[in-house]
Amino acid sequence: MTEFAYTAVDQQGTLVRGTLEAETEGAVLAALRRQGHIPMRIGAPPHVARGMLGRAITRPGTGLRRADLAAVTRELAVMLGAGQDIDRALRFLAETSPRARVRTVLEGVRTLVRDGRALHVAMGRYPGSFPRLYLGMIRAAEATGDLAPTMERLAVLLERERALAATVQSAMIYPAILTLAAIGSIVLLLTTVLPQFIPLFAQNGVALPASTQILIQTGAWLGHYGLAIPPALLVLALLGRALLRRPPVRLAVDRRLLSLPVAGPLIGEILAARFARILGTLLENGVPILTALAIVREATTNRAAIAAIDAATHSAKAGYGLAAPLEAASIFPRRMVHLLRLGEETAQLGPMALRAADIHEDQARIAIQRLVALLVPAITIVMGLLVAGIVSSLLLAMLSLNDLAQ
Repeated sequence: MTEFAYTAVDQQGTLVRGTLEAETEGAVLAALRRQGHIPMRIGAPPHVARGMLGRAITRPGTGLRRADLAAVTRELAVMLGAGQDIDRALRFLAETSPRARVRTVLEGVRTLVRDGRALHVAMGRYPGSFPRLYLGMIRAAEATGDLAPTMERLAVLLERERALAATVQSAMIYPAILTLAAIGSIVLLLTTVLPQFIPLFAQNGVALPASTQILIQTGAWLGHYGLAIPPALLVLALLGRALLRRPPVRLAVDRRLLSLPVAGPLIGEILAARFARILGTLLENGVPILTALAIVREATTNRAAIAAIDAATHSAKAGYGLAAPLEAASIFPRRMVHLLRLGEETAQLGPMALRAADIHEDQARIAIQRLVALLVPAITIVMGLLVAGIVSSLLLAMLSLNDLAQ
């Protein structure tokens, strides 16, 4: 008998973990199904995995990146859709991939599959490469025999998420560079340009304006302690990260972020797009609603959204719909809630959730464009005002020097 660790979803949609002793993983799978559980992952217990394969596959830097996972999933979907078996598809991808990391993971998965392991079990041995959402959909596909369509849906899901994340990152590059340039210019004026005039003012005994004195003192402080600012900011960031690990603090911060004037609606659109995309993909793949909500909850990072999903899960357990608790939470946009309600009324919740995801992804891109359109002029104006203030203070001091000469 061998001890196996498992992760499953019970009949109430709750994620459960534990261990079972059995001869094979198939026996564990059958035992969990007899208990009414839906298996998500089966593998060696942590204390065994650390001494065996688990230790080798969980080393830092050995997991697939999101871009690699999306590309692998797309190619698997194409090959399986063309009639290739999973062994030949994995072998082809492992042999042709230009990345050593991808080759290592795919060869390991293929070896386990050839040894008789189910695909989701083999991929589960690489938790740094395949998220639980991915494994849950593969497991459901293997149970129904729809692996190729599932790979297609997973490819679309990963590509949409990657495209949305890339849109956000790309949009923030220019404002970030502009902000750094503005800070660098101001620091250069205060620490390099302004100090060159201090001896001139001191030799002539000029009574400097208050604004000029403040700027001189600020420049001197930056010259003495400026190098300590980055480490201090790093320490503050680490402290803030530790503080955010506390659920009450994280919940309050997440709620506050959603209430911000411009960024709040953008965050809401991104949350709605991700929630609807994952939920719709899971439902279209035949995953039960409670299991789908449990997986969506695990894939969500915003605590306020998690609380809304929990309320929707309790409503679904009681036989009611999702729309009412989601609307009461006031976290997600009303458009998404309306489409989900329409999907429930017409028994088309999966397709309507995917339709809502398409709409909110477009809305998120529009919101990002608006945010950038506001940020760039705002940063430029603030930078111009600060530089103008420094130059004006310097000119006032020079005028005082001129008055003294006269």
